[in-house]
Amino acid sequence: MTFRDLGIDEDIVTALEDRGITSPFPIQEQAIPIAMTGKDLIGQAKTGTGKTLGFGLPVIQRLGLNPEKKHLALIVVPTRELAQQVASDLVLATSNRSVEVAEILGGKSYEQQIEELSAGRQIIVGTPGRLNDLHQKGHLKYSEVEYLVLDEADEMLDLGFLPDIEKIFSATPKEKQTLLFSATMPDPILTLARKHQHKPVHIRATGEDQQQTKADIKQFVYRAHKLDKDELVAKILQSKDIDKAIIFCPTKRQASKLGEVLTERGFSATTLHGDMGQPARERSMKAFRENKKRIMVATEVAARGIDVDDVSHVINYSTPEDDKAYLHRTGRTGRAGKKGIAITLVDWDDINRWKMINKTLELDFDDPLETYSSSPHIFEDLEIPKDAKGFLSRKTEPRGQESKPGSAPPQQKSRRRTRSYSQSKPSGK
Repeated sequence: MTFRDLGIDEDIVTALEDRGITSPFPIQEQAIPIAMTGKDLIGQAKTGTGKTLGFGLPVIQRLGLNPEKKHLALIVVPTRELAQQVASDLVLATSNRSVEVAEILGGKSYEQQIEELSAGRQIIVGTPGRLNDLHQKGHLKYSEVEYLVLDEADEMLDLGFLPDIEKIFSATPKEKQTLLFSATMPDPILTLARKHQHKPVHIRATGEDQQQTKADIKQFVYRAHKLDKDELVAKILQSKDIDKAIIFCPTKRQASKLGEVLTERGFSATTLHGDMGQPARERSMKAFRENKKRIMVATEVAARGIDVDDVSHVINYSTPEDDKAYLHRTGRTGRAGKKGIAITLVDWDDINRWKMINKTLELDFDDPLETYSSSPHIFEDLEIPKDAKGFLSRKTEPRGQESKPGSAPPQQKSRRRTRSYSQSKPSGK
């Protein structure tokens, strides 16, 4: 199956092929033919399965080669980072036709976005708050929207954007085409679809069981001591075949601190959290996407917009809040048909919360194995070199290059002292 077989115009196909995109994923195979007919659609597929082109290509094609200079397609996403990624993918697909894309999101100056809207853009990609703000100020005319896309609808629900979405639906024409994409379908999302969509076609790209983790993600869960976690993570980051890794931390402060610790230990790390300004967040994401930094330390909300296909490992520095958070986090790896590894470190205090997650998702880690940075099984499970230390050396690296997480460090003395731990459970726990 190719995009040509799905009826996509040659100029779009050529633009995709120039970037090595030739074969559609299942969600794209199912969504594109239906969306091209103008019907409303509910597309259900897990994160990282290609939903952007599933809705983007039909919208681009239906706009035509030379559409009028007005706002015709509105694509609403939950986070700034996802908005930028979706816009980037659509710019690629429209590179051979006169269709222009605008990013409308918070953290950037109003002036530039107002200027883009005034100049005329056929596709508007943005976050709900900034879109509604510019609409209320008269700069974004919802009355001209012919195509409305909601991407990652369940995440928008989790982040509290449902009232903003209702405003968008109410202010846009009833006769528009609506495409709704989501990994899961909680009741509020189904209610939204029933209320605003017209006889939508509901497709599922990964079967009925949307609550389970993807089969192409290998999972490991360990009971870890909080004082040993930095050393343990440093060892994990030297696993065999590790390419890019995202480490999830529960707080902004912890993400910032761990990023600093890993950088001091010689790892190519950057951070992403809500206290960072938009320019800093963009620089961090750019460095991660372009392999200038191979480790991203992030809070969960900030990282929901990370749409990078080559993340090989996800590490939960602590137990996620619930099963949904676990699915969102682990879904950052094993994307676009690739294999991935997810590792979760469970504190003694969090064991009951983990057991609930384990039971809900029907996993096989009800009693995680007690694990320290010196435990033999961690080296065997993740194929960590036996002589791996809790740091990397920069002395032998070519100038201007960063350490790859899995590269084995040469033997050398370190000024940093690391505390050793026995295999016994801490007292009082």
